[in-house]
Amino acid sequence: MSDVDAMDTTTPAAGDTAYDVVAIGRTGVDIYPLQHGVGLEKVRTFEKFLGGSATNVAVAAARHGHRTALVTRTGQDAFGRYIHEALRDFGVDDSFVSAVAGPPTPVTFCEVFPPDDFPLYFYRYPTAPDLMIEADELPLDAIRDAGVYWATVTGLSQEPSRAAHFRAWDVRARRTHTVLDLDYRPMFWSDPAEASVQVGRALDHVTVAVGNREECEVAVGETDPQRAADALLERGVELAVVKQGPKGVLAATRDERLEVPPFPVDVVNGLGAGDAFGGALCHGLLEGWDLRRVLEFANVAGAIVASKLECSTAMPTSAEVDERLATAGRQASPFATTAEEAR
Repeated sequence: MSDVDAMDTTTPAAGDTAYDVVAIGRTGVDIYPLQHGVGLEKVRTFEKFLGGSATNVAVAAARHGHRTALVTRTGQDAFGRYIHEALRDFGVDDSFVSAVAGPPTPVTFCEVFPPDDFPLYFYRYPTAPDLMIEADELPLDAIRDAGVYWATVTGLSQEPSRAAHFRAWDVRARRTHTVLDLDYRPMFWSDPAEASVQVGRALDHVTVAVGNREECEVAVGETDPQRAADALLERGVELAVVKQGPKGVLAATRDERLEVPPFPVDVVNGLGAGDAFGGALCHGLLEGWDLRRVLEFANVAGAIVASKLECSTAMPTSAEVDERLATAGRQASPFATTAEEAR
């Protein structure tokens, strides 16, 4: 048997329904400081959590009761085993998570300077296992049939992951709720121009695009939210979601355009709030809600995570979001911010 675990390419058993959500991409372990307001050189204690943008979105969707699977790779190490255990604890199917010989499971450190400064330090060089996803190992049936298929721009930054992403999109054939998280992180790319080229290619395959203003500039050359939404729609996207920081979120389709204000929150750690927004967006799309309800729900989900230190373990249930929505008129914060804006 190979020293690299083979990815299980089986799909739900006969008689089972397809996955509600399949996410592909970054995974790892977040190492977060328990002392805040100081640099890492001053931190004395840390706590570890399951992390990675696509992973967090999968966890968030599962917390809303959806049958969810993650497609990714880990190292052959203790942190890789931890990822499997954590995914199963969160109710995410880990059948499509395989180990690769060579690079270790990535870890990510952050510093916490509330309310709006959360520097990230990625330890995933020169490559990471989740960028070694191979096209011929993809669970193509699961990807094709999922109610939502979620991918991120990070997965386009290196081969063989890039080819695997485009292979998955070819099979998906731009089915409804094929989502691209614009999630541009410059440290993963040697050249911003190359990122723009690859994101431009990807937009031809997706029906939903989600990103902030800076990410929209990489994708379509526009930072103005309205023009960015127009440009995304012109590329054939059916739903463009543009995060606007303190102004909230803009969403546009060919027939509707609206802005939803931010939900006020005392920020502890803004990291992961965007992934909570993404998981809640998946939930609203699957439920067939109107656009305003989807965005309001997703904003609050992000706010809940921003009010806590961790990411994955902070992802709320639908009941928690609904409860916060019900009391939204009585919420107040001296540090109001857009919780889902953090990346």
